[in-house]
Amino acid sequence: MSPIKIDHDCARAGALALVPLVCKVTEISEETPDVKAFRVSTLEGKRPFESQPGQTAMLSVIPSGECMFCISAQGDDYLEFTVKRVGYVTEQLHALSVGATVGLRGPYGNAFPYDELKGKDVLFVGGGIGLAPLRALLTYLLDHRADYGRIDLVYSGSTPDDLIFLHDIKNVWSQVPDVHTHVSIYRPCEGWEGEVCYTAPFLKDLKLPQENRAVVLCGGPSLFRTCKEMLLGLGFAAEDIITTLEMKMKCGIGKCGRCNVGSRYICLDGPVFTLSELADLPGSEH
Repeated sequence: MSPIKIDHDCARAGALALVPLVCKVTEISEETPDVKAFRVSTLEGKRPFESQPGQTAMLSVIPSGECMFCISAQGDDYLEFTVKRVGYVTEQLHALSVGATVGLRGPYGNAFPYDELKGKDVLFVGGGIGLAPLRALLTYLLDHRADYGRIDLVYSGSTPDDLIFLHDIKNVWSQVPDVHTHVSIYRPCEGWEGEVCYTAPFLKDLKLPQENRAVVLCGGPSLFRTCKEMLLGLGFAAEDIITTLEMKMKCGIGKCGRCNVGSRYICLDGPVFTLSELADLPGSEH
């Protein structure tokens, strides 16, 4: 199974790929104490561009700087970015109000292989902010529900305050036929009535069927390592386990050299890779 490849000829050669489109923030929702979701439209109230699930874009607070984020959702007139407050630019983003002006350029990178997933069961495994890139693909599968089999979401965080999209998980996704959501936290917490378990053992205890099933895995290094080992140990093939890589990116078009791993550029050849593709990259212990 190979992630969808995008034609980057224009991106590689065109200076316009570096020129931000001036947009406005039309809606802000607080997912957790340090995560906000921003909906962004053009100044004319239109969607800035069409993206595929898994692609990224460069969002900027002028003149503070810009950062690459996954596109976590899109609608008829907006793109949505889910941003965790972790540094200077994200601090500036979190300080914005509805109506603020931002810069946006993209889309960049490849996409999840949603066509190759047709007819398969799909298992999503995520931790914390790692659910943001998964959301775009999960939403696509739900919008084309008849094309896909059983869908399971296994999602975990340190505490309830680290879990995003809880409204969607509880009230939207779990209400769709043959969609099963499984949520846990790592440490006991007052008021929490769900599972308390790390992601990998939680995943193992669920004993989900693996025949004709692909896995989409996104989370921090520890979650990725433990869940990867768990999935491979359960018999999943490396080519059926899909993930995303995250690196610092400055240009988005393969020019600055900030995100290359060997001969591959995360902004062009990624961010979506299968485990079998990662095995061919330097530092394949990711």
